[in-house]
Amino acid sequence: DWRSRLRWLRELSFPRRYPLVQFPNAPLAIALLAGLAAGLTSGRVHDYARALSYLALALWAWKELTQGVNLFRRLLGAAFLVMVLMSIADAVA
Repeated sequence: DWRSRLRWLRELSFPRRYPLVQFPNAPLAIALLAGLAAGLTSGRVHDYARALSYLALALWAWKELTQGVNLFRRLLGAAFLVMVLMSIADAVA
């Protein structure tokens, strides 16, 4: 059944005891797709896609920072949150 396959894919992490890499959750998937859309478009669509990408990536980073499964994932969230905030500051400047 497709639900069991999807569950297996969501639980995929490497290495198992101390996950450094995990299957993307919804905010990260949205950030990646919106970033791709921003790269392929121009005008207002580009602006909206870029804003959605920043928002989704900031949400993903916040979740990793506050709910990450280990220290590496929490530090990764902190680093990306700083990076996103700097990118937003640069975009509005």
